[in-house]
Amino acid sequence: MAGFTRLERICNQDFRQRFGVASITDKLQEVHLRWYDHVLRADNDSVCEIGFILDLTGKRPKGRLKQRWMNTLHVHLKAVGMHPDQAHDRIKWRQGINKADPPPPNGTNAEEEDTSQRHISMYI
Repeated sequence: MAGFTRLERICNQDFRQRFGVASITDKLQEVHLRWYDHVLRADNDSVCEIGFILDLTGKRPKGRLKQRWMNTLHVHLKAVGMHPDQAHDRIKWRQGINKADPPPPNGTNAEEEDTSQRHISMYI
């Protein structure tokens, strides 16, 4: 694919940078924050809002880390420099969290991408 073989041992980071592909952690962070935006905009009686404020009783299994969804959310919000109050302005929120889909690198165009897609589909 893309003219490289595994024998050339190209680093994943170099490969992603060359073809303008975001890392999976950035994409997961974006999806996480987009879901949080959805929950904040939902009605108070919707299923996602009820699940968001649900408080579970009981203990976690022994040895399990106490990593919660909200803890991860706060880390993601801090990473993108956003605050939950900004979620009410949807355009600004999406621009703030949308970093996982970078623009294609210079020198590529839609025609080249269509050609590469045709070559890939021939082998599937």
